[in-house]
Amino acid sequence: MKQIKFLMLAMLAFVTSATFTACSSDDDDNKSTQSNYDKYQQAVNQTVNSQKKSDKVILLVAFGSTWEQAYDTFDKVVDDYKANFSGWDVYLSFSSAICINNARAGENVDPKDYYDPEHWLTAIGLAGYKQVVVQSLQVIPGEEYRRVRDSYVKDFMNNRNGDFTDAYMKSLDRQVVVGTPLMAEESDTKTLATTLNNEADVKAAVAQGIVAFMGHGNPEGYDYYGGNVRYLQLENYLRALNANYYVGTVDMADTYVDNVLEHVAGGDFDIAVGDVTISMNYAANDAKKAQLYPLMSIAGDHAHNDMADPDDDESWYSMFNAAGIETAAYETNYSEACWKKYKSGDEYIPGLAERSSVRKLWMNHTREAIAKLGTDEALSTPTTASEE
Repeated sequence: MKQIKFLMLAMLAFVTSATFTACSSDDDDNKSTQSNYDKYQQAVNQTVNSQKKSDKVILLVAFGSTWEQAYDTFDKVVDDYKANFSGWDVYLSFSSAICINNARAGENVDPKDYYDPEHWLTAIGLAGYKQVVVQSLQVIPGEEYRRVRDSYVKDFMNNRNGDFTDAYMKSLDRQVVVGTPLMAEESDTKTLATTLNNEADVKAAVAQGIVAFMGHGNPEGYDYYGGNVRYLQLENYLRALNANYYVGTVDMADTYVDNVLEHVAGGDFDIAVGDVTISMNYAANDAKKAQLYPLMSIAGDHAHNDMADPDDDESWYSMFNAAGIETAAYETNYSEACWKKYKSGDEYIPGLAERSSVRKLWMNHTREAIAKLGTDEALSTPTTASEE
């Protein structure tokens, strides 16, 4: 019994010791995480304090990337916004923690710091901005856009971390708005279809054969009907202009590359979008050439790997070629390419935000958002919202 009791006491001592050790480790991790959070917040605060020229600010929110070409694209977007929105300060944030971390680690390129919307909005509030526009650079109103609108901006308006005084929060009443994604409404898809069809390189390609756009999409099982359906609407508007257009995605059922190739072969197809099934009809297309384009703001991993990789048998490029269609994913005749400022003449994949005509569509959404400032369509803070 004494031996058993001794063993029990020893085990209890070990568990107690392990528990305290684990707690100590957790505390250290928490302190480290908080330390990094504070360090990043201080860095953003310094950026805002050094660059603040106005009481009005536009925060652009992109998913992010780790490609140098994409960084150049984002720089061009910021420059365009600064040139077209006089009197507004403009900043850019990434919503993807993976992209932020990989960019900081220097994946593919020299290390570069980007920060998430929470850090930026905190710095914006601490700097005392009086009007705030958060502009989504997403393409559809899907998962990423909803996270920006319903998490980052909502937390800011609720003063979640208690960073701001009640007086400041009251001053923001109806002075904060969110600019919608590129294809927020069905009417936007028609506008985008016309815009893309008028692009010189796209117009030349669709006159010679198939033009297939690769969007991202959202996985099914979530309430993203309002986002995913935009791809089908865009395809319908494009095909009304030319039957050589097709639109697919990398993350939406029934629109993967093999589905797109089935559509090229022709037939009737039922495509599930959320809880809704949409019937689509495609006439057989015997075109022997195809040009691929990303339907994403930038040309990053998806564009270069999922779409254009010749060494991946499951890439769009490889699968189109395997189907007997001579396929191109890069082009040399694109005149607006950011990359060509230091790689003149190289083959190129243009993302949507590299097209000045498409950037104008995002900026139109920003103007629409600005027009809501001071009205009931702008956001209210809990300190001023009416109680019912």
